[in-house]
Amino acid sequence: MPSRQLTRTVPGWLLLMGALTALGPLAIDMYLPSFPAIVEGLGATQGQVERTLASYLLGLAMAQIVYGPLADRYGRKRPLMAGLVIFTIASVGCAFTSDIEHLTLWRVVQALGGAAGMVVPRAVVRDNLDTRDAAKALSLLLLIMGVTPILGPIIGGQVLFIAGWRGIFGIMALVGATLLFMTARHMRETLPAEKIVPLRVATIARNYWGLLRNRQFICYSLAGGLGSAGIFTYISGSPRVLINIYGVEPQYFGFLFGLCAASLIFSSQLSARLLDRHPPERLLKRAQICVVLVTLTGLALTLAGWLTLPLLILCLMGFMASQGFVNPNAAALALSRQGHRLGVASAMMGGVQMVSGTLAGIGISHWQSDSALPLTGILATCMVLSWLFGFLARRAA
Repeated sequence: MPSRQLTRTVPGWLLLMGALTALGPLAIDMYLPSFPAIVEGLGATQGQVERTLASYLLGLAMAQIVYGPLADRYGRKRPLMAGLVIFTIASVGCAFTSDIEHLTLWRVVQALGGAAGMVVPRAVVRDNLDTRDAAKALSLLLLIMGVTPILGPIIGGQVLFIAGWRGIFGIMALVGATLLFMTARHMRETLPAEKIVPLRVATIARNYWGLLRNRQFICYSLAGGLGSAGIFTYISGSPRVLINIYGVEPQYFGFLFGLCAASLIFSSQLSARLLDRHPPERLLKRAQICVVLVTLTGLALTLAGWLTLPLLILCLMGFMASQGFVNPNAAALALSRQGHRLGVASAMMGGVQMVSGTLAGIGISHWQSDSALPLTGILATCMVLSWLFGFLARRAA
């Protein structure tokens, strides 16, 4: 049983885990305002540039499955440091690429490194905390991660103005190198020696097969994964909708993006406080009902032709606010009974999220429209499915 308790003062190890978790999203959010500039600079189409994001998500999905067994065998620290080295090198490759094909390739490699920052911190949280405190800690990670969607596009827009889109990837390389130094210097190993899982094909296969047969784990993972797919849909589709359809200037796009991210930050902290009085199952159920209503409203407004920019932003803010409850509580519930295989469980849960996000990202990149219908349509679909799997998970408990 984890020996630590989460206090009101955020411990240093959790701040570092939050920064590491934010690394992957940073590589998404910072370059969003540069999509038009990359189209022009590399002679690519808008769809090709959007698919570099889907490629990144696919790389995250594939790599997480590998990092899970490595984290259960070699501990949390060494696989994490290896991932940071890969991320930093790939960021430099992105900055110096000369065509869209190589940018797509380097984005996949960048994801192979950034995935470590998504698998390992969740395992470290569960190494240290029980289910309720883990839900609180994951809400705090959302607070730290929430700074990335606010600052990422804003910083990216300003760097784009000063140094072009290549400078954005240079900043990513610098952040990766800094986190590598901080991890090497300050992170302690949290995997107990008695919980080391041998790196054998049969053992890995048995653990993954056991997770696939665990209905509650799979349903909670899909409930959170489809919520994440909605976030990736929003991330992939919002530049086109806000900049190309509603005419928002790229340098101001980050402020609207950050407004929605602020909703995620506020709600995630509200979720952490409410966990003192309510179980995570109840918070997840209510949040999923709310997000279904919000996204279906956005879809109905789009189909009726009544979706103005202010109404779109309100719908997106409502969607993001609901995710502040859905993501941490679904993740904590999925991992609650997996203490004997936390690395692979965290990896599979992350893989489900990234595969869902990749499919949603590919879908919105191929669904071209002169309205917000691809964005609101896919969001509503993801949220209805997320609610369904949350319902099935509660039935399986």
